Amino acid sequence: MTDEASTAGWDAIDTAFNELYGEQEPKHYGTAIPYALGGPDPLDGISAYKVEHPTPHWHFVTYGFSELYDKETNDPEHSGYGFELTFRLTRTEDETEPPAWALNLLQNMGRYVFNSGNVFRPGDYLDANGPICLGSDTLLTALSFIEDPDLKPLSTPNGTMEFIQMVGITGRELETMQTWNTRGFLKSCEPFMPKYVTDLMRNSYVDIPSIGQAVQRGIELEGSSTAFLFIQQLAWTPSRKRLLQKNMPAELQLGAKQAVLIGKILRSRIAKDAPLSLVGSGVNITFEAGENASFHEEETKITITVNEQTVNELTAHLKPSELTFEIPSLPGLLIRIVRTEITDQEGRVVETIG
Repeated sequence: MTDEASTAGWDAIDTAFNELYGEQEPKHYGTAIPYALGGPDPLDGISAYKVEHPTPHWHFVTYGFSELYDKETNDPEHSGYGFELTFRLTRTEDETEPPAWALNLLQNMGRYVFNSGNVFRPGDYLDANGPICLGSDTLLTALSFIEDPDLKPLSTPNGTMEFIQMVGITGRELETMQTWNTRGFLKSCEPFMPKYVTDLMRNSYVDIPSIGQAVQRGIELEGSSTAFLFIQQLAWTPSRKRLLQKNMPAELQLGAKQAVLIGKILRSRIAKDAPLSLVGSGVNITFEAGENASFHEEETKITITVNEQTVNELTAHLKPSELTFEIPSLPGLLIRIVRTEITDQEGRVVETIG
């Protein structure tokens, strides 16, 4: 008999990479003090493999989103959160160690998941609100997530898990994914980004004609897959009746940073008779298609019915600047766009929009 903990989950990850890269010994970076005991890093470890094709790069894999040792959760089907992250990053010929910022970025993804409970799934995206490599002049300011092209889902003694690859993207590419979908956009980029290797020095792919054409076709055929947008500056003030005076209109508040994006996604969703929900702190505002424009207030859930005319009037005003306006086809509603302040990790304002 032995009291040693099982390493079945960890071993399953190692086996998958051994099948991919043979006997290569990866660079491994373990965590000295477990997160549960007050350590700063939530993941138990990160390995990095040197890969030569299709271009020299590091192939990272995390250890810790899934259950690496004995089964602890009550979910018999999935191992932990059901995934581990991978990340492919360009590598120079003389590079012998993977860059520390990439290891820190993966640990930050662990902090995000462990602290929020939000998990990543293929097709997701995340705005980093700044360079994914802090202090660099890269255009990559967001992340997208897709199935790792070389790794299949695993069945382990602790449940199933999949390898989800994190891909660095530009702000404009993020908007394109939001107005269409992540998988479609990345697929259109594959000829220029084989294996979805992240290159900090690349330009945005949005302006490449073949990609632009694929995006336009995709939006026309499929619309936007973005059904929910989380808006930090979202607010709703109910309409108010006043004695002997004109009633006060209801007020919808939006941030300048996301005003244009909301307009693009709304147009794409409503054209396909699909709703769009804006989710903020304590409020949910859903736009849905209908013949007659109107809005209905019900505590923290507001439903705004829009038609083509209303969408045209609304999107014409949704600009990244402070603005207050009403639209003729939706009387009784005032829309206010407020300034957005972008802050760094220390809370310092690094950009103001509006």
